[in-house]
Amino acid sequence: MTLIALHDICFAYPGQPPVLNGANLQLKPGQRLALTGPNGSGKSTLLRITLGLQRPTSGTVTLFGAPRRAEADFQEVRRRVGLVFQDPDDQLFCPTVAEDIAFGPRNLGRTRDEALAIVDRVLGDLDLLHLKDRITHKLSGGEKRLVTLATVLAMAPDVLLLDEPTNALDTKNEARLLDFLQSLPQAILLVSHSPAFREALAPDRLEVQDGRLIRT
Repeated sequence: MTLIALHDICFAYPGQPPVLNGANLQLKPGQRLALTGPNGSGKSTLLRITLGLQRPTSGTVTLFGAPRRAEADFQEVRRRVGLVFQDPDDQLFCPTVAEDIAFGPRNLGRTRDEALAIVDRVLGDLDLLHLKDRITHKLSGGEKRLVTLATVLAMAPDVLLLDEPTNALDTKNEARLLDFLQSLPQAILLVSHSPAFREALAPDRLEVQDGRLIRT
């Protein structure tokens, strides 16, 4: 089954020329696909359209075999697709790291003890247990980036959408992040300005050209 199928997607911001103009994309289980193109070409917009955070002016969005149009259609999608935003401050809103990571599982009905066990497991997997009780807004940019990934992984998604996941990471943490992501079973749709990171994690590539997706 195709996990994500975007067909003939068109999108324009108010008063602006189209950003996307007939874009097509498919993501299958286990596939790692990179989106490339200049800033402002529509890469992040495609990720947001996939989650229903923005709606295309035309085209069809099919996820997990079902068409998604209304807000209610995307509620299941957001439980199964995890988006790591380009700016961690758009995603982290609880006082402490543990509370931020536990928020998603608690929202899915997990008990407090179950959620805290997930927090420990995910932070342990990322070698970040030392951040568990830290105040989120006092973290460094790189620490926020890794904690944002932890909040998404705590939801056990089927698909990961990664928007510039190496932003603010030093070379050591970027290498550690790459090793970790390579070990995951999830399908991944990646936006990254780092050619080396893209090639190592998601060598399958589509480039946004004039609002369309071209295999390169």
